[in-house]
Amino acid sequence: MADKKADLAGPGISTYEEVEKILPNDYESLLSPMDRMKALFAIKRHIEDGLARELNLQLVQVPLIVDRESGVNDMLDRDGSRTPIEFPCGLGLDTPISAQVVQAATKWKRPALKQFGCKVGEGINTDMRAVRKDYFLDHDHSSYVDQWDWERVIIPEDRNLDFLKDVVRKIWKVIYGAGKTAQEMFPQLTTDKYPAIPEELTFLHAEEILDMFPDLPRKQRETKTIQKYPAVFIIGIGWTLKDGYPHEMRAADYDDWVTETVEKNGEMMHGLNGDILVWNPVTKRRHELTSMGIRVTKETLKVQLKMSGQEDFLNLPYHRAILNDEIPLSIGGGIGQARTYMYLLRTAHLGEVTVTVWPKRLKEICAKKNIIVLE
Repeated sequence: MADKKADLAGPGISTYEEVEKILPNDYESLLSPMDRMKALFAIKRHIEDGLARELNLQLVQVPLIVDRESGVNDMLDRDGSRTPIEFPCGLGLDTPISAQVVQAATKWKRPALKQFGCKVGEGINTDMRAVRKDYFLDHDHSSYVDQWDWERVIIPEDRNLDFLKDVVRKIWKVIYGAGKTAQEMFPQLTTDKYPAIPEELTFLHAEEILDMFPDLPRKQRETKTIQKYPAVFIIGIGWTLKDGYPHEMRAADYDDWVTETVEKNGEMMHGLNGDILVWNPVTKRRHELTSMGIRVTKETLKVQLKMSGQEDFLNLPYHRAILNDEIPLSIGGGIGQARTYMYLLRTAHLGEVTVTVWPKRLKEICAKKNIIVLE
């Protein structure tokens, strides 16, 4: 059980000895660095246009820094282990602004729906940039994060699994189409070395995956699952499962992971959220592309904060806005841009599709394996 608890949060492999073991030894990039950039930006345009078309989203500006007192920064996990970069700003102010670099725009987007006047069925998309300093830096975790952070206004009747699954299918349709676009531009991306990108997703609840692999910690359960189903949406992340642990820690103040959704074999399952995971044939590992969900109501917000021991958050402006019905009900998520490029362009490392800082040790490991990261 100790392994299960340790596996709940804290992304990354955690040792460079393990990183060296799992990175491929026979790797050769399918595209040159410049062709990779051409394909990358074609994928970016396809996904942004596709999300606009399928989900009725408009691209809008998004903050890089927020006021700490607003409560809109994303804490990522409910245990407070990954804290944002914070600094005073505002020359000449008697009391400088306590600014934080965003870790994600998750909570900013819901008030932004009101700010931009979105009606039911309308939403926003952002080309979000963030810094997450408390990550272990490996081949698919970096401190620099780029996401399509999106949000859409819904009504109470939309708060169900059928609606959630319909939105997820539309997102996967867009991602799949982006992969086909890149392959048309660069036929060498279609190779017998790697299987085709799955056209359909498999939907599984976290409880079902636990039933399949009851003795394994979460990441190993996910790995076993996507070896069988190479593209899955795991439903219900955050609620405590029958083994006494959540599938993964999830912040208590945006996704709704407490609502009862379906009864199976006499058991009630919970959660209106989930993650898209795929099998990465290059690294031969689980690969998370997006987290998303139907957002909390004022009732489920209070329940989740109480369960997480964070009821003091209810005094923050963002949380007060939910309690006072000042911002709309919504569904939203974040799609990892670099993760998506990495998957669709068949690269072994995020550093091949994004530019950021990497440890010398990691760069040396990559160089030995013919993985050349951008600098």
